[in-house]
Amino acid sequence: MSRPVLYDYWRSSASYRVRIALNLMGLAYDAVPVNLLTGQHRGEDHIARNPQGLVPALEIDGHMLTQSMAIIEYLDETRPDPGFLPTEKHERARVRALAYAVAMEIHPVCNLSVAAHVVELTGRDEDRAAWMKTFIRRGLVGLEGMLADGKSGIYCHGDTPTMADLCLVPQVYNANRWEVDISDLERINAINENCVALKSFAAAHPDRIGPPPG
Repeated sequence: MSRPVLYDYWRSSASYRVRIALNLMGLAYDAVPVNLLTGQHRGEDHIARNPQGLVPALEIDGHMLTQSMAIIEYLDETRPDPGFLPTEKHERARVRALAYAVAMEIHPVCNLSVAAHVVELTGRDEDRAAWMKTFIRRGLVGLEGMLADGKSGIYCHGDTPTMADLCLVPQVYNANRWEVDISDLERINAINENCVALKSFAAAHPDRIGPPPG
């Protein structure tokens, strides 16, 4: 069977999540960059992979999968116990809630296309950074509260990285990129430090991937 192929963009949070997942599983894959800045994601080739024109898309097991959360759950369900979701149903619900707090609450409103539209509406480029700082900070403050329920360990849920950590780390990267002050969010910062110390997380970091050529 051929190796999986990941179509992604180096700074895409959703792509970053999937890179971490594949690395944690030790699943070798081929990476094909899709340049969002040049509009490559809107080209015919990529629209054929994902009609939404988004990244990532993962070609695996004879299928083309889209949406990072669906991809991660597929990997969890089809590979020998990667542990992205716990076995107990109430624990699975907690991990999903933490992951979705990032992927479905923070990420959509802080997508670059949304921030670009804000600039189009106001005509002020400085509003982009203000928008990012407002919604990233607000979302992470809420997540910090969710992590205060006593069920976290060195990671978001216990002492093994889960889908929640796969979402948290890219969002902290974005917070730092946009100079969001999260120094007071002690649980998030501690968990992030524990995650990025792992080789699987470090290898997926945007700075390790780098921008596409040209």
